[in-house]
Order: sequence, then C-alpha cells, then structure tokens
Amino acid sequence: MSAKKSLFWPSFFALLAFLLLLGLGTWQVQRLGWKERLIAARHAAVTAPPIPLPRPLEAAQGLEYRHVSATGSFVNDREFFLGATDEDGHAGYHVITPLRLADGAVLLVDRGFIPEDRKAPASRAEGELQGTVTVTGLIRLAPAAKPAWFLPDNSVERNYWIWVDIPAMAKAARLDRVLPFYIDADATPNPGGLPIGGQTRLELPNNHLQYAITWYALAAALAVIYILFIRRRRAEGGAS
Repeated sequence: MSAKKSLFWPSFFALLAFLLLLGLGTWQVQRLGWKERLIAARHAAVTAPPIPLPRPLEAAQGLEYRHVSATGSFVNDREFFLGATDEDGHAGYHVITPLRLADGAVLLVDRGFIPEDRKAPASRAEGELQGTVTVTGLIRLAPAAKPAWFLPDNSVERNYWIWVDIPAMAKAARLDRVLPFYIDADATPNPGGLPIGGQTRLELPNNHLQYAITWYALAAALAVIYILFIRRRRAEGGAS
C-alpha cells in the first residue's frame, strides 16, 4: 500500500505534464492551419488584379494587400515618421505622407524607408514630389488600438510613431476626411532615391510544425522516462 501511495504524486505530475505537452503540440497544429490559411490569403491578395480605391472601412476590410492606385497631390509639410529599420537592421523611418485626392479626401501613403540621418525634408528634396502624382501600392489596415501592451506609446509631440494610428495622425496634422486605411507604396523609385518604397513584409514566419513536433517529442520522451521510472520502482520493490 505504501509503495502504491508513493507513486501517486510522481504519476500525477507526470500525467499533468504529459497532457500539457500534448495540448501544446495540438495547439501548434491548429496554429499551423491558421498560418497556412493566412499565407494563402495574403498570396491570393497580392497576386490578384488591381482594384479601384475603396472608401469606407467596411469595403477595405476584406481587401488588405490588394493592389490599388490613387491620384492626388502630396501634403509634404505634414509628413509622419514611423520608426523602422531596413533589411540590414539600420535605424530609420517610414515616411507616411498625406495624399489629397481630387475630391478633397485624404489618403495616408507609406512612401517607404529613409535612413535616420535623412529625416529632414531638405536632405531629400528631390523625393518631395510636387503637383499631381499617381501612387500605386497595397491596401493596409491600421490597428484599432496599440498592437501590443509592451509597445511604447506614439509620441505625437515628436512626430515619432510606433504604429499607424490614423485618427491620431489626422488630429495631429489637422487633416479632415482622412480615409480609414492607408497604402504601402510599391517599389517604384522616387527621384533622388528616397523614400525607398516596396517595404511591405509579405513573408510570414511559419515554424508551427517544428514547434508541434518538439512538443509531441517531449511528451513521448516524458512517457518513456515515466515507464522506466515505474519499472525501476517495481524492480526495487521486488528486490526488497
């Protein structure tokens, strides 16, 4: 009776850990399916034919990453600077410029990356396009709130943004009739080379299969260890 009792807690915790590991593996399998559907949807959107520029948010919500074009004039004196790094990890900004459309509505355009030392418009004057321009790019939806609790707040006073907050940007720049989404400009070169467009990160990491295999392997290893433990205990009990 005492031998059986002594196995209760080891068995209890082993079973608990085993079920937890199985649960984590199954969760990663579910995440794998979700990520594959997300990747497929994004690929389908990016490779689909261009569409007319939507207007209400409801029309844009199912069209993220679709190609659009918009014609208007940039409001260059009201640029926003979104903290970013380039592919090599160098610090800089994404320049988000309001584009005033023919009907007076305003579309925010992420024109692309500039190095940290080129923030001043005078240092990239050629790229400060004047007059009527046509911009092509991908529809992007801004988050409804801070994407993660650990992110710093946007600094409106410094014009330094961590994430795109369209209502706050519109208020800060005193812009009316701002569309409730923005576009990432494509890689068409700008005069002078800046900003560098085509910055949309389309590839999504998908390591869920490896994670699932790891959790299931740990569960199997735990089961083997537990069986060996029970056999040893029984052998010791028989020897006594």
